[in-house]
Amino acid sequence: MDLSIVIPLYNEAESLPELKAWIDRALKDFTYETIFVDDGSTDNSWEVIQQMMKKTGKKEASLFPESSENIHGIRFRRNYGKSAALYEGFAAARGDIVVTLDADLQDSPEEIPEMVRMIREEGYDLVSGWKQHRQDNAITKNLPSKLYNWTARKVTGIQLHDMNCGIKAYRSEVVKNIEVYGEMHRYIPYLAKNAGFDKIGEKPVHHQKRKFGVSKFGVDRFVNGLLDLMSLWFLSRFGGKPMHFFGTSGIFMFLVGFIMTFCIIVGKLYHQSHGLPYRAVTAQPLFYLSLLAVVLGVMLFLAGFVGEMVSRNSTERNKYQIRERL
Repeated sequence: MDLSIVIPLYNEAESLPELKAWIDRALKDFTYETIFVDDGSTDNSWEVIQQMMKKTGKKEASLFPESSENIHGIRFRRNYGKSAALYEGFAAARGDIVVTLDADLQDSPEEIPEMVRMIREEGYDLVSGWKQHRQDNAITKNLPSKLYNWTARKVTGIQLHDMNCGIKAYRSEVVKNIEVYGEMHRYIPYLAKNAGFDKIGEKPVHHQKRKFGVSKFGVDRFVNGLLDLMSLWFLSRFGGKPMHFFGTSGIFMFLVGFIMTFCIIVGKLYHQSHGLPYRAVTAQPLFYLSLLAVVLGVMLFLAGFVGEMVSRNSTERNKYQIRERL
């Protein structure tokens, strides 16, 4: 099978029939499957998926029976988030190339053939869409998105203009070798890079205004996204060697505090022995800051030691991505 189209959705019943018809028109030259992942919708999205499946001859939606039909459905009992929906969709995908697509009709399935060509002919592991001309509110979406993407480029080293674009295409082995969790769907290219799939491309895509419903994401996603980015950066750099971060920071802080304390005590003794005016050590605020630095340094070092023990006992401490064996 050429393609697996993974579509996470939440309360998008009105969009689904039009989206499926659009996909069918755009991909008539491919063999493909469409995987709808209903993330606990409270409208009749699941009923719409079932109706579309009946039109192809299936009686009900199910989690991948052996079938030649190209519509499949996965339904969560409650809303878990986009990352969980993508994780299950990736696990179920059977195509050589996996494409993700939002269900809100803002991304065009007609972009998919060119993204597939870039993977097949140009050798990309992953091709991400780039909404050059967004049709969203400039204040609440465009400006924060530009700042977010600039930060992501600086931290990850991946030169994508739109890291979180919903339409992406992947080689099957990419999605089978990464774990999308929490709200890490925003950083799938970074997850792929950390897994060794570093040939990442970008394609400008047409972006349309939302036709039905409302956006499911608020401004808080940019704050959460920044925190997730910091977490991913730390895990990629120090996840297997926490002592390198905490130990180094702890030793540095301990030495700074120790040297400051030593200088304060020596200075007080010098003034006292020469009959010069002096202040008691405990009367100097800098002394307490120095002690705080010493204590924090010890705590950081111990945190690194504990983290190292946890890392050494992890069942995945020697899990590596192997390209091939001879």
